[in-house]
Amino acid sequence: MGQLIIIVAMFALLWLLLIRPQRQRLQEQRRLHAEVEVGDEILTAGGLYGVVREVGEDDDLVIEIAPGTDVRMARRAVAAIVPPEDEYDEEIVEEEVEELVEDEPGAIDEIRR
Repeated sequence: MGQLIIIVAMFALLWLLLIRPQRQRLQEQRRLHAEVEVGDEILTAGGLYGVVREVGEDDDLVIEIAPGTDVRMARRAVAAIVPPEDEYDEEIVEEEVEELVEDEPGAIDEIRR
């Protein structure tokens, strides 16, 4: 009876550590593939960045990887949807540089090096 409890506990541990997280990753990947829309910037599994130009019905996408260069690929090759860059980040960096320059007049020369 004690051995049976140990075996059942091992299977429960195996399920908690391996099977359940894999199912969650699979569900998240399916959700990601379903959310791809025209105009999204994506990262492919091969490491290419592109903008979705068409979404086909046969689980394929047409992405533009360079101006005038369209590529057809499988939807399952999408690794991530790239979030849009914030324009505010550049403003924050500029403000920090201005503060540095005000505090230390020679700081701008160090930044340019």
